[in-house]
Amino acid sequence: MSKVKEAPKTDSTVEEKLRTLYRLQRIDTKTDDIQILKGELPMEVKDLEDELTGLKTRIGKIEEELKEMEDNITNRKTANKESESLIKKYQKQQNNVKNNREFDALSKEIELQKLDIQLGEKRIKEAADDVAAKSEYLELSKKAIKEKEKNLKQKKEELEHIIEETDAEEKTLLKKSKEQQSKIEERLIQAYHRIRTSYKNGLAVVTVQRDACGGCYNAIPPQTQMEIRQHKKIIVCEHCGRILVDEALEK
Repeated sequence: MSKVKEAPKTDSTVEEKLRTLYRLQRIDTKTDDIQILKGELPMEVKDLEDELTGLKTRIGKIEEELKEMEDNITNRKTANKESESLIKKYQKQQNNVKNNREFDALSKEIELQKLDIQLGEKRIKEAADDVAAKSEYLELSKKAIKEKEKNLKQKKEELEHIIEETDAEEKTLLKKSKEQQSKIEERLIQAYHRIRTSYKNGLAVVTVQRDACGGCYNAIPPQTQMEIRQHKKIIVCEHCGRILVDEALEK
């Protein structure tokens, strides 16, 4: 038994083309509704993940800076203790000097060590203030991370729930969409996608509603409406370029 050859897409009547286009639009609109249901969640999840990565990197750097500051404070305190020991040493030596020149030289060394101690204390105070400020910022950043991690978990759960509920339906719709597209000639399907991507609502094929285009709501002349109902040629809205069809094609 010989196989029946499948008729080329171009052999279908205008009415069949319009019916297929209208059916395709309704399928794609349902797929769009699922994407709307997901909303901005996929983007929000990605943004939160990026923010968390940035915050954690920043926290790592702050912790390194704090460690360096604390080491500097420890070194300054050690240096001050060494200066205090030298002062005591020089003061003892002053008791055994033989002349004023040696006494004055030791006095100068004692004065220099005291100045070093004053400078060290100033640097320790400045560093301590910086440590306090950075520690406060660090705690705020850690709290922010906890809040963002909590928010991220909620959004992920919400997105996973939506995906779980709609995944099977979305796959079925995408399969049906491909099936309908395979029945439409290439030139027409390209026009359909071009129009569809031109509008946020994704409507490329619309019906006449209350004597107006269902896409841009501009009035459609009675003569054009009659031609649309006849299904003998593909008619587009002169205002928005969408393909106009008769609701009767849905039956």
